Amino acid sequence: MEILIWIGAALSLLGVAGLGYCIALAMRARSADLPEDEARKSLQKVVAYNMGALGVSALGLMLVVLGIFLS
Repeated sequence: MEILIWIGAALSLLGVAGLGYCIALAMRARSADLPEDEARKSLQKVVAYNMGALGVSALGLMLVVLGIFLS
């Protein structure tokens, strides 16, 4: 079950990296001085990436907890 813990930790780190990428995208979209409609569309895309990154991170944490319980 140790492999589950390591896979879960890797997924969690991947999710956290994705969250950092979302922060960078949002900061870039905010500082681009786009018109309101384009800025809103850009930030909506960031929200979708953010939810995906949170999902990957949560899945990784679930695998870590499952691996610990099964050990």
